[in-house]
Amino acid sequence: YKYLKSSKGGLFGDGIKWNFTKFLVDRDGKVVDRYAPTTSPASIEKDIKKLIGTS
Repeated sequence: YKYLKSSKGGLFGDGIKWNFTKFLVDRDGKVVDRYAPTTSPASIEKDIKKLIGTS
């Protein structure tokens, strides 16, 4: 939890405004991106596919 917060700051720095904040993490454990609680999982599908190498 602390690692995720410190790796990718959001609108509120490393704080998490709400418990539905999403983090995209690569296979090595590196935080690739952070998404707001209001971001739907479907809207980050292309980012996930790009990360795993599928279109």
